[in-house]
Amino acid sequence: MPKPRVLAVLVPLLLLSATATACGTEQGPGAAGAGTVDPGLPVSGTHWSIKAVTVDGSKSTAPAGARVEFKEDGRAQGNTGCNHFGATVAVNGDTLTVTQNEITEIGCPGDRQRFEKDLIKAFSGPLKGTIKGERFTLASADGRNGLELSSEPGAPLRGTTWKVDSLLSGTTASSLPAGSGSKARFVIGEDGRVSGNLGCNNFSATVRVDGTTLTVEGPAATTRMMCASAEMELETKLYELLDGPLTYRLDHRTLTLTDSSGEGLTATAAP
Repeated sequence: MPKPRVLAVLVPLLLLSATATACGTEQGPGAAGAGTVDPGLPVSGTHWSIKAVTVDGSKSTAPAGARVEFKEDGRAQGNTGCNHFGATVAVNGDTLTVTQNEITEIGCPGDRQRFEKDLIKAFSGPLKGTIKGERFTLASADGRNGLELSSEPGAPLRGTTWKVDSLLSGTTASSLPAGSGSKARFVIGEDGRVSGNLGCNNFSATVRVDGTTLTVEGPAATTRMMCASAEMELETKLYELLDGPLTYRLDHRTLTLTDSSGEGLTATAAP
C-alpha cells in the first residue's frame, strides 16, 4: 500500500509569489505591520468557521473543518479543510491585510485541493471586513474575492466526537494511510469511557483524565471485522497508540494526543 505523505508541520507557502513585508511596530495609514492590531476591527482572539469563499466572482462552499483563528499577536492560523495554514495579519480600521506564509502539504482529495487553492487566493492581501453578530465577511476592493465566516464555539474534551485527521511523529505530521477512509473517531464520555472507531472496528475502553494526561486503560473491547489493508494499518497504529498514558492538548476545536516518545495524533471536533 502507498505510504502516507510525511511533511514538516509548517513549510514555506509556494503558492504565493509575493514576499512578506518586514514586520514593524510603526502605525499609521497603510503602515500597520505584523503584530499590530487596530481596534477598528475587533478580530483579535476570535475563532471562525469558513463557510464559503469567492474567487474571481465564483463562489465555493467550504468543506467541513475549514476554519481560521485570529491570534492576539497579529497572526492568523487555520485549516483549509485539509491542510493547516498560517499568515501574518495587520488591521487598519475596517481593512485587514493578510500575508500568507505557511501551509502544510498533506495530500488532499481533488475537490478539497481546489477549495484550498481558492481559499489561499481569497484570504490574501487587503480585505475589507464587516462583522454583524455571528457573521464575518471579508472582501477585496473590487468585490471579486472574499470569504464568508461564522463564529465558531470551542469544543470540550468530553462529549465531543473527535475525528482523527493526521498522525504525529516528533515534530512532523503525516496524512492517514491512503485508502483508510474517514471512520477513525472517538468520544471521551463523562462516564469514564472512551469509545469510537479505530479505522475499521468499533472499540470501547476505560479512560482516566488527570491534569494534561489522558490514560486509556486497556485492554480495549473491539469488534472483530476484517477490513481493507489500509484501514487495518491505521487501526493497528491507533490501537497501539491508545494504550497507556498520553499527553493531551486542547486548542479550541483541535485535540492533540502524544505519548512519551512523541508519537501521536491530531483530531478535529466533528461538526
